[in-house]
Amino acid sequence: MWAYRTRRWGRGWRIGRGEVASRVEVWSDTEIDLIVADYFSMLSNELVDQAFNKAEHNRSLQELLPRSRGSIEFKHQNISAVLLGLGQPWIDGYKPAANFQNALVDGILRWLDARPDWLAPKMKRHSSSRLSEPPTLWIGAPPTQRNEPPAVNPEFMAAIGRKYDVAERDARNRALGKAGEEVVLEHEKRVLRQAGRENLAERVRWTAIQDGDGYGYDIASFEPDGGERLIEVKTTNGWERTPFHISRNELEVANSRREDWHLIRLWNFAREPKAFALRPPLEAHVELTATSFLGSLR
Repeated sequence: MWAYRTRRWGRGWRIGRGEVASRVEVWSDTEIDLIVADYFSMLSNELVDQAFNKAEHNRSLQELLPRSRGSIEFKHQNISAVLLGLGQPWIDGYKPAANFQNALVDGILRWLDARPDWLAPKMKRHSSSRLSEPPTLWIGAPPTQRNEPPAVNPEFMAAIGRKYDVAERDARNRALGKAGEEVVLEHEKRVLRQAGRENLAERVRWTAIQDGDGYGYDIASFEPDGGERLIEVKTTNGWERTPFHISRNELEVANSRREDWHLIRLWNFAREPKAFALRPPLEAHVELTATSFLGSLR
């Protein structure tokens, strides 16, 4: 269970564990908008495997901004950290550095909110309707401090995700959710076919599409021995620790059908989807936080 702790220094965020305290360098909104646009230009190229030159981008920004090469490079790393916290992909070559001003988060949200579908073309490549053979999905163990050291203090990243409700953004993104469900649907069919259970593969249902929402799971599949697999899919373009929303109904079904219910968490979806599975009781794996309440008049 994470205890979320953040500290403020000057006009910016910083993390306290093992990092040197320093006043955050203040950039104007105009400067932030320029460097954020430049960052997303590079990131868009990287996501489609199109080459770009970081040094050239840095030099171009130096001509526009009264900033040094090192200052620009560090700001690019700050952007990576914010995107990590917001459940978005980031440029591999810019290691997240979480010592930045609050205005940088606002600038990135301005860019994202003006382009809500910027990742849609990248996600379409995972659609089975576009592929003769959908990519194989490897489902690993849930992340822990032991098996996968985080790129940035997870307490700090979780605080950003909670403050800006990253889970709600993912939940509202129906294109993302549908694309993730389709990847898991094809994975389930492939596993059954490989086990020689073509008859069961043909009976796998995309419940959320074929029957509608409200069942407490997205896909009704099978174990090779014929047992039921009720699968709820949660998808993000962010890292494996990105928070997610789960409904009261999904929790109730998880608890009432513990032997059959599975939560499959897809992450890094815009690049190469990765996944891990959680089994009930979910409280054994995640910290569940109430985010809304139903108000009824007395």
